Amino acid sequence: MTRQPPPTVDTELDRDVCKLVHQFTHRLDVHVRRVAEQLELTPSQVIALRELSEPITARELATRMSCEPSNATFVLDRLEQQDLIRREPHPTDRRAKQIVLTPTGKRRRAAAVELLGTESPLGSLSATQQQALRDLLHAMSADTED
Repeated sequence: MTRQPPPTVDTELDRDVCKLVHQFTHRLDVHVRRVAEQLELTPSQVIALRELSEPITARELATRMSCEPSNATFVLDRLEQQDLIRREPHPTDRRAKQIVLTPTGKRRRAAAVELLGTESPLGSLSATQQQALRDLLHAMSADTED
């Protein structure tokens, strides 16, 4: 069986797509920073709160945040100091702790999720377009996921 060569990409198209993706990620970053400022948190703390929709381990959070576990631990330490999360024994893994939102953390998470959805850079797209963008980005990153 012969392996097919990868399809070639028009260099101008590639350049345009890269530029647009960069501009979009910049807009997302600015948006998250604004939300973080409003909540008196860091952008990483806002991202962590967004991802804490249910109890998970620090390692799972790091995966969701696309960062190293040590970075997630640093963020979690700060959230714990602010009484937004607590670490509890994992129900099925004695070696692990799971991260659980405190009542204050649940309120802050709800505020963060609401603010992230307000004036989001995705807001200029219809629901169908947002789903299509998600699907395209997923398809593009599927080969690079660990």
